[in-house]
Amino acid sequence: MSQPQAAVGASVDRVDARLRVTGRAKYAADNSPDGVVHAVLVDSSVGRGRITGIDARAALAQPGVLKVISHLNAPKLAPLQGWWPPPDELRAFQEDRVRFFGQPVAVVVATTLETAQHAASLVKVSYDAQPVSTDIGAADPADDPETYTRGDADAAMKTADVKLDLAYRMARNHHNPMETAGTVAHWDGDQLTLWEKTNWVGGAVMTMAAEFGMPADKVRIIAPVVGGGFGSAGPTWVHTVITAIAAREVKRPVKLALTRRQTYFGVGYRPAYEYGLRLGSDRRGRLTASAHDVRAETSSYQTFSERVLVPGRMLYSTPNVRQVYEHVPLDVNTPTNMRGPGYASGAYPVESAMDELAHELGVDPIELRLRNEPAADESNGLPFSTRRLRECYRVGAHEFGWHRRNPEPRSTREGDWLIGMGMAAGVYDTMRSQAQASFRLDADGTALVQSATSDMGPGTATSMTQVAADALGLTMRQVTFRLGDSRMPPAPGHFGSQTMASVGSAVQDGGDKLRKQAINLAVKDEGSPLYGADPADIVVRGGRLYVKGNPARGETYQRLLARNNLTHLEAVGSYAGPSGSEKFSYYAYAATFAEVAVDATLGLVRVRRMVGVYDAGRIISPRLADSQAIGAMVGGIGQALLEHTVTDHRDGRIVNANLADYLVPVHADIPADLKATYIDGQDYEADPIGVKGLGEIVIVGVAPAVANAVFNATGRRIRELPITPEALL
Repeated sequence: MSQPQAAVGASVDRVDARLRVTGRAKYAADNSPDGVVHAVLVDSSVGRGRITGIDARAALAQPGVLKVISHLNAPKLAPLQGWWPPPDELRAFQEDRVRFFGQPVAVVVATTLETAQHAASLVKVSYDAQPVSTDIGAADPADDPETYTRGDADAAMKTADVKLDLAYRMARNHHNPMETAGTVAHWDGDQLTLWEKTNWVGGAVMTMAAEFGMPADKVRIIAPVVGGGFGSAGPTWVHTVITAIAAREVKRPVKLALTRRQTYFGVGYRPAYEYGLRLGSDRRGRLTASAHDVRAETSSYQTFSERVLVPGRMLYSTPNVRQVYEHVPLDVNTPTNMRGPGYASGAYPVESAMDELAHELGVDPIELRLRNEPAADESNGLPFSTRRLRECYRVGAHEFGWHRRNPEPRSTREGDWLIGMGMAAGVYDTMRSQAQASFRLDADGTALVQSATSDMGPGTATSMTQVAADALGLTMRQVTFRLGDSRMPPAPGHFGSQTMASVGSAVQDGGDKLRKQAINLAVKDEGSPLYGADPADIVVRGGRLYVKGNPARGETYQRLLARNNLTHLEAVGSYAGPSGSEKFSYYAYAATFAEVAVDATLGLVRVRRMVGVYDAGRIISPRLADSQAIGAMVGGIGQALLEHTVTDHRDGRIVNANLADYLVPVHADIPADLKATYIDGQDYEADPIGVKGLGEIVIVGVAPAVANAVFNATGRRIRELPITPEALL
């Protein structure tokens, strides 16, 4: 008998909303264990070279300063072994080499934050500075490009009826979450506890255990709330290791929080790209060939890759494809994932080029995409588990009013404003990983569910509570979901849109197990009204077990446990993740529609409205989904029009490392008319609860939709992000 669904699919309030808005939620740097002292980093003022001297005498002379730690006196860390963390990563104070501007070269530990800050300013570091290379356009790539080929793209391009040869550039973007990175480290003998800003407590455990050469069970990571991450809180960065070193050296808990400026050098970013794209098609617009030549920035000490090639490989039916992905090592800190990693960058040139091809052929951009819809994933030959992109186009066009779009560029005007409409498709893979969740049903009829997952903003605790409540047949008020502690059952990193599919499936499994355990107890209990009933006929709702079709025959969890002298029931839910040999190609899809107004005199671009339609499988919490989608639209508008990290190539300094000069969207930039729609459907091939992930797909396609709308408004095709007023004048 299927279990009633009351919470899943309902637009409920966040279970932790009051905690967060009243300031009672404790973020990493809010924790202050007894005896805590403060640490402040000293950053390199050169972009490449060697440290020739560190004079800490003035700092150490300050009252309250406990220690200054650098490569001159830091303990040697354990040799890295295995795959995690990568063996060529930046390590804390292990050598005199400087690899990028802003690299931590020392840390000051003092009894107060103000003392540590002042003392850090007194540390004098001398360098043997060397010329830096930070310009992707002027540097040579590494010798090991990633490649992909099917068919013969170069030959097919020569015979194509229509050819486009295009070059796109995308600026580096920084995450800029509200909470900057912070760590509190405490040693108790050989046990290390970290209150850490991370959305992967399991990954932080592995990193710290490897760095210090200690068993993983000696490391505890606590991160119940995260104030935004967008990718920056996935890896465990060098400042975390430094904090742990400092705590061990001074034998007291140590707190270290990066300044906003330091986050630009300390926690990664979306890398800059140069993307050459050639398209070939027949005269009806059916693609015959595509060639992708990509250059991506990475650091000199670690190669970062992301799946930027995937949209050009499988989004459209193309018999001949050639792709080359070159890494360009620079004297910069290592990039990392940023929302929609790889796909958001890869979709911009692909979807812009499709719009260019549609204009060249005189074909509607949606119609061109429909003519190139693949029957299967041509990159691997697998059928799609679900692919409702056609429906996304249809629903989006209707919701947006696409029929009102004038295909002639620069033909719609309202006073000084040029009006344009654009659209773009998006795709993101459906990630799933192993996960577990523990369940405890207490005699009072309430349940506690725990998993070492994270919540950096999307509402993990709420959506998991919804799944658990329905699985147990309880109300949401009767369920408490706890997360963010490495001592809880293991969970994958809270990134890649995999949390709901992975942890949610484990929660579903654990709830089902515990409910069935209670049902089996009842049908075997001679004192129960359910004695002798078929377990398959029993459902639970509101904490009451009863026979389907005969609600009077039943009892509550409380009565069942009390009569059996039980204080609680327990179960562990698990999800095994993908099987290894996939039978399907798993992706979520999006169609984004944008209307812009461009000031014909000033070149100022305003997004007036936007509609996003998503094939993301089953939607567990519509209100949370809307929050994710609208937030991603805002982020995509930033990527399209505002965000651009500026580097002084003379020394590698980031000159706009603050929120005054690095522009992110504010309320005045964002229209009230942002709308998200979800195609009804589940994907039970992907996972047991039918979800496909939402947090990443919702940003993929936003930037090219805006860029295509700008072209429709102005007739100017801008192939560089962000699109600035200067580029339009």
